Amino acid sequence: MGGDELAAEAAALKQKIRDARKEVCDTQLINETASIETIKLALRVRKTLRGHLSKVYAMDWAADSRHLVSASQDGKLIVWDAYTANKVHAIPLRSSWVMTCTYAPSGNFVACGGLDNLCSIYNLKTKEGNVKVTRELAGHNGYLSCCRFLSDKQILTSSGDTTCALWDIETGHQTTALVGHEGDVNCISLAPDGNTFISGSCDQSSKLWDIRDGMANQTFYGHELDINAISFMSNGLNFATGSDDATCRMFDIRSDQEVGCYGGEHIICGITSVAFSKSGRVLFAGYDDFNCHVWDTLKMERAAALMGHENRVSCLGVNEDGVALCTGSWDSFLKIWN
Repeated sequence: MGGDELAAEAAALKQKIRDARKEVCDTQLINETASIETIKLALRVRKTLRGHLSKVYAMDWAADSRHLVSASQDGKLIVWDAYTANKVHAIPLRSSWVMTCTYAPSGNFVACGGLDNLCSIYNLKTKEGNVKVTRELAGHNGYLSCCRFLSDKQILTSSGDTTCALWDIETGHQTTALVGHEGDVNCISLAPDGNTFISGSCDQSSKLWDIRDGMANQTFYGHELDINAISFMSNGLNFATGSDDATCRMFDIRSDQEVGCYGGEHIICGITSVAFSKSGRVLFAGYDDFNCHVWDTLKMERAAALMGHENRVSCLGVNEDGVALCTGSWDSFLKIWN
């Protein structure tokens, strides 16, 4: 069987799956929520975190809902106290081309990576009191786009080499390679139970993976351009994606369907980052137009626009207790909203 025939057969099977999904899609979320009132939000900037000297590319909250880590093109990883806006640690990086950072659930470690193809792990709780690299995980053949800790012993990474990987931090070895995307994997998000995760790719699809067996169990389509951002809802049953096609979409794992699309004629730029509120009623999305747009997930209407940055909003996140939103931007600042 030739390559063209196999490609045609794969396309036909994908179409079959799409048709089967359409058949069982008996209603639309927008119809079921017609009687619910749209919410309106008024969030204000409570703190501005000043310290980076160049574009902020990534941020991640600690599990304590107070601390966060940010990564910038100035070659620094900064750990912040969001209550006081003070820096707790400023960590110089070997490579300034950083694209992602993450905080371990224990609060003991942070990690980052980017165009150096490495995932660098830093210990914040050394006996000497200084922060140092404890491990550099090498194995990806492309840039590191995202990383997320499962625990102090395991971390998950995604890469421009089209794969995701699970690593044993203590040995520095890759324990599982998760292969299935046909383009760069740009983003990942861990499920609340820690057993599954979702990934978004330049192949315009998102996949649900089981960490225990390394298999992709579901694939979701709908976007027309690269998926840049992905985030689970706290219930572990829904997730949102943000794309260069200027839309965010919400998918439901149980029904295997796209259930919401968030966009409009007034928005024509790409999305860099997405995060749900604690309840899931609100979806925050960072855009190339310098704004963070806030969506009512049930009504698919915009609930607010957070205007405070002077360049692209490159990253955002809601803290664990759901009280605050942090946005990071190419203007070099991070802002805490609530």
